[in-house]
Amino acid sequence: MTRSTRSLAASGAALVALALVTTADSARGDDTITHPGDHPAYNVEVEPHLLLGWDDVYAEGGWGLGVRFGIPIVDNGFVTTINNSVAISFGGDILHYDNCWYNGPCSANYIDIPVDLQWNFYVARRFTAFGELGLDVYHGFYADCPNGPTCPGRPLGGGIGIEPDIYIGGRYYFNQGIALTLRLGFPAVSFGVSFFP
Repeated sequence: MTRSTRSLAASGAALVALALVTTADSARGDDTITHPGDHPAYNVEVEPHLLLGWDDVYAEGGWGLGVRFGIPIVDNGFVTTINNSVAISFGGDILHYDNCWYNGPCSANYIDIPVDLQWNFYVARRFTAFGELGLDVYHGFYADCPNGPTCPGRPLGGGIGIEPDIYIGGRYYFNQGIALTLRLGFPAVSFGVSFFP
């Protein structure tokens, strides 16, 4: 990961830590997790977000934009004694990677289409933690690479592939309809705003 990408990832982690610290006092007395089904009902989550791509995907960190949609499929989750739910999370991301100097200056763009199973844990009234596991279908394009497809990482120049997605994340709710969302994992880190219309 490049220095700037590390700085942005560290800033995102610091924001999550700040949110956790500021909600810690209210969460101490909050037993939301022990009340199965005691969470807002929603039909869809819409989450536009910013992305940071890891440098092990394409030899240099990347950045981009995307959107995720979440559709609840199990309201009371896999564990009936805690407040949890399960959703299908899917969407589309566009990532740009620069400065691969493996064999000349190269850059690339990717379209990612993730489809994940998302398990939500309603830890407190204003905070939800989640894990996601699934697959990402991607397509890579060269923006410029004078020496051909020589950069390490995903296939490029028209390359299509499938790779695993794995994420942990959290949401901090301003109200029942809007939350900040951070997702850490592979193939990227995302930070966005979730809307529950």
